[in-house]
Amino acid sequence: MAAGAARTLAFSSGARSTSRMKHAGPKALDRLEPLLKQLRAHEGLREKSRGCFYLGGRGFLHFHEHGDDELYADIGLGDDFTRLPAMTAAQRKTILTITARALADGKRPRRR
Repeated sequence: MAAGAARTLAFSSGARSTSRMKHAGPKALDRLEPLLKQLRAHEGLREKSRGCFYLGGRGFLHFHEHGDDELYADIGLGDDFTRLPAMTAAQRKTILTITARALADGKRPRRR
């Protein structure tokens, strides 16, 4: 990304908060561990640090926490990250489905 350039973030309709969130810390990632384990099984994804997955050398998926109970996944598709809620089993299944579809389609984040 060029210096001073902003990255667009698309929010899904399920994202309750669009305010700035911090990256998920160890306790939040502990809550996501079953999901992380499933993501680690995908060939082509590389987990450079816990909960931060790369595809083709570029950021693809990472997590945020907001307060005590809100967890979100940012998935990089094309030029944008899409923020999806990651609090329920159904929401986590959606994250896995989108990840698998992106890997099968060969969609990689574009260079910034």
